[in-house]
Amino acid sequence: MKPNPTIDHLKAQALHYLDWLKRWLEPANLAQLRPKLEFQTGVLAGFALLASVLLGVTNCSTEGTIQQRLAEDLQNSLAEVVPAELHDNDMLQDTRIIPSAGYNIAADETTVYIAKKAGQVTAVCFKFTAPDGYSGAINMIMGVDRDGNVLGVRVLSHKETPGLGDKIEVAKSNWILNFVGRSLDNLTPAQWAVKKDGGEFDQFAGATITPRKSVQAIYRGLQLFKAHQAELIKP
Repeated sequence: MKPNPTIDHLKAQALHYLDWLKRWLEPANLAQLRPKLEFQTGVLAGFALLASVLLGVTNCSTEGTIQQRLAEDLQNSLAEVVPAELHDNDMLQDTRIIPSAGYNIAADETTVYIAKKAGQVTAVCFKFTAPDGYSGAINMIMGVDRDGNVLGVRVLSHKETPGLGDKIEVAKSNWILNFVGRSLDNLTPAQWAVKKDGGEFDQFAGATITPRKSVQAIYRGLQLFKAHQAELIKP
């Protein structure tokens, strides 16, 4: 077999650097370098680089699992607001993006998940936000049938007061269930408010702002759907 000059050169370089590293790491040499600022800075930089590499490796190795968990959580949320009998497609894969900057739902664009049965659109589902809750943003998801009737609403996350504002959660009360069957057609704009404001929906004792802002956000979400209804319900 003929010698390969390139491989031989690389081997020689590797041996050279290995020899240099061994000499650099000798205790006597390190004792001389340790007091120098350059050495201390280099050590810190080395540890920082090592930490960055380890963090990157960890992130890459867990990214797939994290994305899978997020997809599972979204799938569960979709199932809560769009009945299974209304679709035979994978809603996570059947989506459309619509502009939503003018609706005050904290998103310039909104991803809409489409429910289809035998190829026909039966419902849609999308996430939106009430940006002005009592303690911050209230993130929700809503299912709407092709005619604009609410199939279900769920709160995904919020920072409202425990024992008061958290009654918007279905686990804490059935308040959020009162939106099922409601639409822009069977309630007037004035009725899309809490009873304290002359509307249709209950407020909570000691916590009016949370339900008020939730109702307003749901109303705006239905307005967004109506504005894009024709394009969304196309097969």
